[in-house]
Amino acid sequence: MNKILKIVIPVILLALVPFGARAQEDFKREIESVVFVPKGQFVAGISVSYDQSNQNKYQFLVFEGISGDTYSFKVSPMVCYIVKDDLGVGGKFAYSRSLTKLESADIVLGADNEFNVENLYQLSHNYSAMAIMRNYFSIGRSKRFGFFNEVQLQLGGGQSKLMKGKHEELTGSYERNFSLNVGIAPGLCVFLNNYSALEVNVGVLGFKYTDTKQISDRIYVSKRNSKSANFRINLFSISFGVAFYL
Repeated sequence: MNKILKIVIPVILLALVPFGARAQEDFKREIESVVFVPKGQFVAGISVSYDQSNQNKYQFLVFEGISGDTYSFKVSPMVCYIVKDDLGVGGKFAYSRSLTKLESADIVLGADNEFNVENLYQLSHNYSAMAIMRNYFSIGRSKRFGFFNEVQLQLGGGQSKLMKGKHEELTGSYERNFSLNVGIAPGLCVFLNNYSALEVNVGVLGFKYTDTKQISDRIYVSKRNSKSANFRINLFSISFGVAFYL
């Protein structure tokens, strides 16, 4: 028995010593990275969107006989300075305008539930200023394809008016709003050449606060505010643009 222990114990110790030595070694992933956007570059870009539609007796789900037209326009210039390799700070400005003119529409919920909307007019303007910080990452060792993570701090405001009816039945309201938004928007950057690139980003994390004041028929005053926080992909925040790296 003693002879067996003398043989087995040294074997176990020899097996455990290398394992303990390996456990104390620093683990290195050996991830290689290249400079995607070098220090000292200016990044300037712009994104523009425009949408217009006209309806004549159009039907959609419970909406029937929709007649009217709408349009929306948004422009957002951006400038950023790369303070160190793959790290930049800058700002964005955005302006949007939308108009909806609805001549008539029927909402049919059933044989005995039908509502009619006529002579609806809405016009809104919104503007915002945003401070941003970007961190770029190359895909592998590529200098053409890369990701960026954008941290955003946005202050904005706007106004809108809504009118319904006509002549003696005309009624309307006027709104002013203020908003604060903090968010993170990762994106993809594809260089077309050394100086221009296509960019797309989408908001995934953010906190938003909105305060609105409304005056109806120049008499009634009301206020509302809302707060929201989310950690999900917001499809309505997807933006495409062109950027120039100078």
